[in-house]
Amino acid sequence: MLQRIQTVFLLLVVLLMLVMLILPLWTYQSEDAGTIYLLTSFYLDAKEGTALAERIYFPYAFVAVLAIAAAIVGVIEIAKFKNRLLQMKLGALNSLFMAGAMGLGLYFASEIMDEKQLKYGWNYGMGVFFPAAAMICNVIANRFIRKDEKLVRSVDRIR
Repeated sequence: MLQRIQTVFLLLVVLLMLVMLILPLWTYQSEDAGTIYLLTSFYLDAKEGTALAERIYFPYAFVAVLAIAAAIVGVIEIAKFKNRLLQMKLGALNSLFMAGAMGLGLYFASEIMDEKQLKYGWNYGMGVFFPAAAMICNVIANRFIRKDEKLVRSVDRIR
């Protein structure tokens, strides 16, 4: 199991999706540092000065739900190393979860910018880019799984 290269890429998928939960997706700081918005996978923090004005969990926690689902599917995908066809199907499902997590993160950030009419002073955090890296690792893992499946079928054909 661990000697297969796709397992390394699937472990990277799991790690990237779990790290996404820790890092901020989007931040905004006004020029006078009076207003700060911080969007994470779990919530949106709104700070006035140094005091926390409000912490909103719904609907922002859906990003975390999709990221956790992608990490869990990645672990299941690693465990199903004997069933390569199921691994490929789980990889496709996992790509949907990762695309959903990244898409929702970007959507929520743009909604906040539109709602609060923020034009300058905002940046995307590293957390929003980790699902893209995880999707690339997932595609590479699926390519190696498909290559293994073709090899097994060609050997069966020879027998």
